[in-house]
Amino acid sequence: MRLKIDVEAADGAARTGAVATARGTFRTPVFMPVGTRGSIRALMTHELASLTGADGTTPEILLANTYHLMLRPGADVIGELGGLHRFSGWDSMMLTDSGGYQVFFLDPSVSDEGAEFRSTYDGSTHLLTPEGAVAIQEQLGADIQMVLDVCAPLPSEHAVLRAAVDRTAAWAGRARVAHRRTADQALFGIVQGGTDAGLRRESAQRTVALDLDGYAIGGLSVGETREEMLPALDAALAHLPADQPRYLMGVGDPVSIIESVARGVDMFDCVMPTRLARHGTLLTDRGRLNIKRAEFARSDDPLEEGCGCATCTRYSRGYLRHLASVGEPAAASLCTVHNLTWMLSFVGRIRSAISAGTLDDLRVEVAAVWAGTGPGAAA
Repeated sequence: MRLKIDVEAADGAARTGAVATARGTFRTPVFMPVGTRGSIRALMTHELASLTGADGTTPEILLANTYHLMLRPGADVIGELGGLHRFSGWDSMMLTDSGGYQVFFLDPSVSDEGAEFRSTYDGSTHLLTPEGAVAIQEQLGADIQMVLDVCAPLPSEHAVLRAAVDRTAAWAGRARVAHRRTADQALFGIVQGGTDAGLRRESAQRTVALDLDGYAIGGLSVGETREEMLPALDAALAHLPADQPRYLMGVGDPVSIIESVARGVDMFDCVMPTRLARHGTLLTDRGRLNIKRAEFARSDDPLEEGCGCATCTRYSRGYLRHLASVGEPAAASLCTVHNLTWMLSFVGRIRSAISAGTLDDLRVEVAAVWAGTGPGAAA
């Protein structure tokens, strides 16, 4: 199912609009929360569905992880139980990654056939091929599935990046042939090439030549600085179709998001908001806030004044510090509610700024608060 972006407004290369899938439509730019095993950690899917950002933005699309789900409980189990949407109770749209990112950081044995790896759960050996990744994701039943790619760590030698580009392109061609569930499931290609602008251009051109349903940029925010990431991103974006969605994989810090939007990216995912929440770190308009700090022990203030999330409207900093300090699971849930609501509000602000033609002003504001976080920066 070839996806198109209906652009409603633009500000330079940035655009805001909507992408229609077989299941529904999501607005762009969009941030996709990561539900690794079919659920956001510390948050049930019905709780996720109830979140609302400051401008009314709701979670419209959720990412789930093919690698983990194929191992436990197994794609066949999920397929028998009605597919991932029914299995997880998530009624809106869903994207599944191919599992390539997780596999390639497990030191697999890679050949032209695929990647052989050991399960992190029980040590069993598995071979993931491009065709197998497609079949597994068809069983899972997400609205968007990703081709199997080779994600090289950074820094890597040119020969390693070249091999990743060549193999990713070959595997994407095989995935396109194998993809049968075309009526209700889109297949996205992935651009690789590390921080090498020439390889990024080539990878984008070879991927687009396959005429896929949408396009992603992978292999960034994996060890390089933001100053290294953005030129590589520019090189790829210059060769991706303007009428289809562009997805930057695994990037979620505010500066990288807004700078990527300014270059024409439409979709993002990252574990950052939920991972930080589980450790008591909150996202606010003034930057990160560590709720475990002693100064909050007697604070009756909300996490963030003016935030309309269920956490900020009901609970004080003092109470949340108490929960986090004693290890209550509720702390992770309440902090996750806030962080994801903040992210929804953030992308809503970006969309509004694009529509108003004031994105550059917002870029300056975001950089002033968040410049010290993200790829290559100290946390």
